[in-house]
Amino acid sequence: MLSQKAQSLKSSPTLALVSKAKDLIAQGHDVISLTVGEPDWETYPAAAQAGIDAIRSGFTKYTAAQGTIELRRAISERTKLDLNLDYNPQKEITVTSGAKFSIFSALQVLCDVGDEVIIHSPYWVSYPTMAELAGAVPKIIFCDESVNFKLTPENFEKNLNSKSKVFLFCSPSNPTGFVYSESELKALAEVLKKFPRVCVITDDMYNRLMFNKVKVAPHILQVAPFLKDRTVVINGGSKAYSMTGWRMGWAMGPEKIIKAIGDFASQSTGAPSSISQKAAEVALKTSEPDIEKTNAMLKSRLESALNKFKEIPQFKIYEPDGAFYLWINIEKALGKKYKDVVVSTSAQFGQILLEDYFVATVPGEEFGHAGYLRLSFAIESDRFNQAVDRMKSLILGMV
Repeated sequence: MLSQKAQSLKSSPTLALVSKAKDLIAQGHDVISLTVGEPDWETYPAAAQAGIDAIRSGFTKYTAAQGTIELRRAISERTKLDLNLDYNPQKEITVTSGAKFSIFSALQVLCDVGDEVIIHSPYWVSYPTMAELAGAVPKIIFCDESVNFKLTPENFEKNLNSKSKVFLFCSPSNPTGFVYSESELKALAEVLKKFPRVCVITDDMYNRLMFNKVKVAPHILQVAPFLKDRTVVINGGSKAYSMTGWRMGWAMGPEKIIKAIGDFASQSTGAPSSISQKAAEVALKTSEPDIEKTNAMLKSRLESALNKFKEIPQFKIYEPDGAFYLWINIEKALGKKYKDVVVSTSAQFGQILLEDYFVATVPGEEFGHAGYLRLSFAIESDRFNQAVDRMKSLILGMV
């Protein structure tokens, strides 16, 4: 009875792992989850209070499908301050129920059947499936350690052709936390000059969570303003503002594309939550001191995690520039037996780690790279260190 699209649909692997961890917790196990990309700190007080005030004042009805003009103005002002980019809040910004839906909608309105969406690995787990749901073909460009898990201009140009329609990327990266420098972005932009049909979707969800004394991650439009008329900029409240459950995302870009995204949303999800919009508006206007404290906390947690992992020489850890993930090469820990079974993949390792040692991680296979794990350090350091101790125990139990 299901459509072909439904039959080919994949569930989110990270959410599936979260569900499995919750099942184990319900059975009474002490599970440490390092899976989901969710801050463990509360939504900032001023934003949370704005949501409460919205409820109490009766601001609980439908808004415009593209979001309130007040929120769109706040997004425009924040973007100008962060990136020195100008977007008209009435015509070039639309608000959606989560940034994930902004990306999904952008792909829906940009892609025709058979178009190629250029995605480089390691990629966020949902990118390929979202491209497929738009009728497009995800074209994965494999980027390994030799290129610091980043797309080089040579590899980029080699994979572009007449079918290429969208280049989708994330900086800071989920899962590596690596950030494209201005020179790296400029080199990619020079390639895009040769392919005027290709649109760009930049996933900026982590661009305010930075550890290298840079307030905001460099942006491709800062070094290549000529791309502005074919670039969709995605951001939202989930990461830097710790508003995952509020479901607040937005897209900025050329008027024609943004109108299409707004129309698509109006026919699918409808208007985003009025209450969440009030909270996001205040978050954008007031949260700079909070984000500064968050980055200091995350850097402290990162330093603690890097120091703790010195106890596991079989793991190779890549220090991130931003976000809150550790990308780990575990290949030296593989190929050994655990309970008479040879553990040959990171997926196997992660399954044993969860089921026998109650630590949930995301295997590299989900990001296009076998032999790796992604761990979130958006968790108290003591708890993270307990998870590392359990990983050590697993490795010691392998022969």
